[in-house]
Amino acid sequence: MSDDVKRRSGRHHGDLRRVLEQAALELVATKGVGGFTMAEASRRAGVSVAAPYKHYADRDALLAALATRAYTEQREQYRAVMAGAADPGEQLAAFAAAYVQFAADHPALFELTFAAGLDKARFPALAEAGQALFAELSAPARALCDDEYHARRLVLAIAACAHGHAVFLTEGVLTDEVNPLSFAKREAAAAASVLIAAYRAALA
Repeated sequence: MSDDVKRRSGRHHGDLRRVLEQAALELVATKGVGGFTMAEASRRAGVSVAAPYKHYADRDALLAALATRAYTEQREQYRAVMAGAADPGEQLAAFAAAYVQFAADHPALFELTFAAGLDKARFPALAEAGQALFAELSAPARALCDDEYHARRLVLAIAACAHGHAVFLTEGVLTDEVNPLSFAKREAAAAASVLIAAYRAALA
């Protein structure tokens, strides 16, 4: 049997998970989450249509693996940018800008995070990755708000604002700007600073 036939059967693929996940990401990038199928991912990866089921129970399981990766990569990037900020307010503003940057750099992963419609109760690793990401942002918010309830509200408000700017960027709403990415990052960070000031004034 030729090496090509062996690869296409999926029986001798050395890194099937990685190849399938990359194929799935490419499909999400070009067709969106709704346009992704296991059969097409298999064809793009050059393996049999049965091969993915050796690692993933179904389509949602493969998407959940990618969404978990998205949360993990976001957490690492946000932690890195916040580490370079001097105080909690600057850290959260840096997070808002980094949120937009992640959407620009990884549009397929960004879409998977919010548009895959996955049941987190079914995929505990996905739920844990999301909780770990939120916990990363909660620390500076607690330093500003002093209690868990208001810290959570602040993080949600900043993330919602950053998400809006990220969507405006990826959907081409900001094309009239000279540099849409820089504009979206700057505005997201500025909005985060305004929200922080408002929350602190309300709690004073």
